[in-house]
Amino acid sequence: MNARGDNYTFLTTGPVGRVIARMAVPTIISMLVTSVYNIVDTYYVGLINTQATAAVGVAFPLQSVIQAIGFFFGQGSGTYISRQLGAKKHADACQMASTAFVGAMVAGVVIAVAGLLLLTPISVWCGSTPTILPYTEKYLAMVLLGAPFMTGSMLLNNQMRFQGNAANAMYGMMTGAVLNVVLVPIFTFTLGMGILGTGIGTVLSQIFGFVVLLVMSYHGDNIHIKLKDACWKRHYYVEMIKGGTPSLTRQGLAAVAVMLLNLAAGVYGDAAIAGMSIVGRLCFLVFAVIIGVGQGFQPFCGFNYGARLFGRVRQGYFFCVKLDMCILAVCCIPGFIFANELIDLMRHDPEVVAVGAAALRWQIVTWPLAAVITVSNMCLQTSGRTVPANILAACRNGLCFIPLILTLPHLLGLLGVEITQSVADVFSFAIAVPLMSRYFKSLK
Repeated sequence: MNARGDNYTFLTTGPVGRVIARMAVPTIISMLVTSVYNIVDTYYVGLINTQATAAVGVAFPLQSVIQAIGFFFGQGSGTYISRQLGAKKHADACQMASTAFVGAMVAGVVIAVAGLLLLTPISVWCGSTPTILPYTEKYLAMVLLGAPFMTGSMLLNNQMRFQGNAANAMYGMMTGAVLNVVLVPIFTFTLGMGILGTGIGTVLSQIFGFVVLLVMSYHGDNIHIKLKDACWKRHYYVEMIKGGTPSLTRQGLAAVAVMLLNLAAGVYGDAAIAGMSIVGRLCFLVFAVIIGVGQGFQPFCGFNYGARLFGRVRQGYFFCVKLDMCILAVCCIPGFIFANELIDLMRHDPEVVAVGAAALRWQIVTWPLAAVITVSNMCLQTSGRTVPANILAACRNGLCFIPLILTLPHLLGLLGVEITQSVADVFSFAIAVPLMSRYFKSLK
């Protein structure tokens, strides 16, 4: 039996826990590596000043939009690819892979050009104050130059995962992140370029990571990207929209949420923006593990759903929820106790620490609920349940978050800014439970 046949057999017949662990571990490492980009940039600019720290946080919404576009094409094509491979329709999967690759690269170029033309307005929309704006523009310009490579990397990473080749995706992501750790301090401090150097080091690392991922896609049993296979069949774009809009909704609304959070925090000064920015990066580090477990579940879910092995889909879902709860139990207690020290490590400023530590503790309380929301969303998305997947994707950072961030700060002041995400998680969890109950009842 060939390697692709081995993948099919393992995903559809192997022990559930072992299969998901094998898929999830490389994916978790990939997600942690991705978060290293954010943490490294935040740490080094924190050595410059509070405004530079805040600028990286202000730039985060646009970075989220770029990643959302990459995930739209990657998850949209990947969910379809995994179901087709599960149904043993390899040629169809190959055409989808190349079609989505072209779409992701074109979208990245469009974002880069439009963003550079509107650099100052975008910086202000994302929450820059007059004192933060010069730093934001320098860093954001570099982020935009790397947009095509970021969307391309997200696409290739997701397509490899959905084919059951998470290890290849991990190696590609790791190379860029390791290079980022080396280049950022050189450009930022050794060459004396400040926050502009941070951006240059990051974009060069992303370009290198993209090249490695592209090379990796031509090794082993990965589907090879061939431009001649790209086509304009309506069917593929409909499938990308069905499979990709939950990711686009989830991350696109996350960008809007961070913008509104920056604007709400900005009322209380640059230190409040910097504090909330650091909390966002630290939470992303923990959720890299949670998202990694969910993304490890997706190829398992896609193959077994395509093969109509619905009992295994159910088993896999509850295994991931339990695993996430165990991981979070390990993270929550030390995170809650040492919240002040974690914020201080990123930026030694008492005002930043006061805001950040309070917000971090509030978010830690509802992390377990957010884990259930994340796994549920990925299960619905991979199964092709577009409407409930989009509803759930929109909850945590949109349907629940946006009304709260527009009202709680007016009612509770800075405390309202700090607790908004936690309250949104409670409401989102309450929506996720009936959606998943209905989903499992439908798997006959």
